Amino acid sequence: MRILGIDPGLQTTGFGLIDADGPRLSYVASGTIKTSAVATGDLPARLKIIFDGVREVTARYQPHCAAVEIVFVNVNPQSTLLLGQARGAAITALVSNDLPVAEYTALQMKKAVVGHGHAAKEQVQAMVQRLLNLPSEPGKDAADALGLAIMHAHASVSFEAMSRSTTLQRRQHAQFKGGRTY
Repeated sequence: MRILGIDPGLQTTGFGLIDADGPRLSYVASGTIKTSAVATGDLPARLKIIFDGVREVTARYQPHCAAVEIVFVNVNPQSTLLLGQARGAAITALVSNDLPVAEYTALQMKKAVVGHGHAAKEQVQAMVQRLLNLPSEPGKDAADALGLAIMHAHASVSFEAMSRSTTLQRRQHAQFKGGRTY
């Protein structure tokens, strides 16, 4: 299964692709989509660059699914809103290519890749390099995107195993005379 990780950002959006074959992960590609060629105040043009860039990556590498970082609320609400719009442009590009999209927080990704949720960017870069056997550390945004893809590879194995297990059976709750099913 080929997984595309997206680390959305209004100035720099990171992407990373891995192939997952059970527990084996292999690096495919990574990089960034930069909007610095457009004026900072031209939000629609910057969103278009992100949208077109994500569509180009999906067309070139043909992933089976995608994982996108969930935006956290910053101290500055304006920054959070702008980042949310960049994230929306990336997700729209993914779903327009009929890709299933999973969403994870930075804390979840760091915990899965590094082992604790408050890891520094440098720690994520180093662990991604080790996990994917890369010759050098990827850039910060690309490392986060690759970390999201790794996180999704591990999570999807767990979700698949749970879906194969037996379904939950309805039970009657003992506290009510007629019973309550749930």
